[in-house]
Amino acid sequence: MTTELREAIQAAQDRKALNMRLLDLEGSCTFTSHFLICTGTSTRHTQAICDGIVEGLKKSGCPPTHVEGYSQAEWILVDYLNFIVHIFVERAREFYDLERLWKTAARIEISEPLV
Repeated sequence: MTTELREAIQAAQDRKALNMRLLDLEGSCTFTSHFLICTGTSTRHTQAICDGIVEGLKKSGCPPTHVEGYSQAEWILVDYLNFIVHIFVERAREFYDLERLWKTAARIEISEPLV
């Protein structure tokens, strides 16, 4: 796990992201290595999670290559090339069900703060 991915996880935890899961896509995907998936309690909360991740990684010299869905904030995608962050409200996460679509990926539950 890269330093930037660890920082993204920590930033999401700091903003109280829920149901965090990391999908390891090594060997099963050509465009990225990991998906970090988490849930916010509202559109404002998903934006706050996104802001925390983007601001934290920019300070480390790692701005995202692309952010999509921020204004509607039902599903925000933040692309860092080596990993992609998906921030959902609950109903959108259930509808799109990325965990099912990428069912062959190894899953890592994130419940404890990373050290």
